[in-house]
Amino acid sequence: LRGREAVMRYFRPSLLENGVTEQQWRVLRALSSVEEMEVMMLADATYLLAPSMSRILKDLQKRGLLTRRSDRRDLRRNLVAISPKGNELINTLSPRSEAAYTEIAERFGSGNFNQLRSLLLKLEAELQDQVPGSAGNVPMSQSRRRSPRMARPPQA
Repeated sequence: LRGREAVMRYFRPSLLENGVTEQQWRVLRALSSVEEMEVMMLADATYLLAPSMSRILKDLQKRGLLTRRSDRRDLRRNLVAISPKGNELINTLSPRSEAAYTEIAERFGSGNFNQLRSLLLKLEAELQDQVPGSAGNVPMSQSRRRSPRMARPPQA
């Protein structure tokens, strides 16, 4: 957590300056790389729980940064897409975000940075599908708990 906080200090100022939370930024970044996405897939891709995702989407939609519609084939499913205004925000923040990643990699060393990413991905893979402390290591899919995930901080 301390490492995450140290990294996020590079990103927070520009996010705050533009009125975007870290979680909102993750959602906008994920949507900027696809035409549209189903809400639960978006929650999974951004490592956000469904109740948080619902609140974030409502706020981003109200601000005109994304659009939301029901799936024509399954009305229970919602699809979201980034709006032109959301893409403008992405284009504004992306250069700052990339500069922050570059500075972090330079300060930490690109070899260390790559090794850390590799180790975190390995840790996630090893722990992702098991419920900690359960008899017989019950797979997460059979549990009501959602696994904690380690993610790269919001990027541009």
